Amino acid sequence: MATATAAGGRRAQQKVKEYDFLWEGRDKSGKLVKGDMRAGGQHVVLAALRRQGITQAKVKRQRGGVGGKVTEKDVTFFTGQMATMMKASVPLLQAFDIVGKGHANPAVAKLLMEIKADVETGTSLSGAFRKKPLHFDALFCNLVDAGESAGILDSLLDRLATYQEKILAIKSKIKAAMFCPVSIIVVAFIITAIIMIFVIPAFKELFTNFGADLPAPTLLVMSISDFFVKWWWAIFGGLGFGFWFFFYTWKRSLKIQQILDQLFLKLPVFGELIRKATIARWTRTLSTMFAAGVPLVEAFESVAGAAGNYVYLKATKQIQAEVTTGTALTVAMQNSEVFPNMVIQMTSIGEESGYLDAMLGKVADFSRAKSMMLWKHCQADGTHDHGGSGRTDWRHGHSHVSPDLQDG
Repeated sequence: MATATAAGGRRAQQKVKEYDFLWEGRDKSGKLVKGDMRAGGQHVVLAALRRQGITQAKVKRQRGGVGGKVTEKDVTFFTGQMATMMKASVPLLQAFDIVGKGHANPAVAKLLMEIKADVETGTSLSGAFRKKPLHFDALFCNLVDAGESAGILDSLLDRLATYQEKILAIKSKIKAAMFCPVSIIVVAFIITAIIMIFVIPAFKELFTNFGADLPAPTLLVMSISDFFVKWWWAIFGGLGFGFWFFFYTWKRSLKIQQILDQLFLKLPVFGELIRKATIARWTRTLSTMFAAGVPLVEAFESVAGAAGNYVYLKATKQIQAEVTTGTALTVAMQNSEVFPNMVIQMTSIGEESGYLDAMLGKVADFSRAKSMMLWKHCQADGTHDHGGSGRTDWRHGHSHVSPDLQDG
């Protein structure tokens, strides 16, 4: 009997799978009305409509996906909209309805309706966000939780939206900085392949007809061309598989990610760019968390995840451990040996003056402004043709790109 009761309890605790249904019917005045509802089955929808006084109801389950996907820009836009709604004293559930039903992306609308359903059942807003880890990271959820606890959810959402906009701006600058050298490498490889497969064989036939002895460098180039002609399918296939395997392993292996994160920071030009961008993101995140009233030791949990690099994640854990034992933040950052002196000095000023969040925010703002200014200057120099030689001086441009985030 006890076993049967326990089994029944487990079955009762199992969550019923829900689906999206479209319905139409007539209200008490005979007017045709339509809508959508998420429920465990068609009979549940019909029962709910009967309770609402809807008669002659027709219910149809939505098939297939909702189309599109939820991007970081969508989350940022949604956060800003919610902050505006909350400041205007719009009730939370009504704000979800307005933002969700008015969104052009069906995937975002579906996501917001699911969050709204969780909140309606008594789940806290931060708890509802935590159920969607693909779209809302620990930093987002922790700040919302802090806002709910302190009763300042509107200002916290506004701060989150600002933070997300600036992080997206930093990411776009990194992608722009990477585009030029990657494009040059790809074009250079394609041109080399065309020369080796089509041009060199034509010259080889011409030289063979001369019957003269060719120098060793020319023979070497012809041998390489013969290899390209014979094994071009293996070369391109191997490169394609190599890139696929690299990204596949990178996303799924923590050990590989750690090794690559350390390797990337040691690259001549890109390493400095990645380091500066990571420091900018680190200071921005810590500033946002501290300004929201999150205790410094707890804030490091979100800062570590937002760093986006294993070296800085490890350093953040070390800083957290030292701060927990009473070490000053500036000393702990200096012991980690991953931050430039200017960042440490400004952090020290912020600690001593009691305006740590503002000082860290200034560091991040200064880095972003300097990044934008120097990147525009880099673009102007990079496309400049020096002395009519026909060469694009990208090396000169990258000398400006590398320090663009130097000060975090």
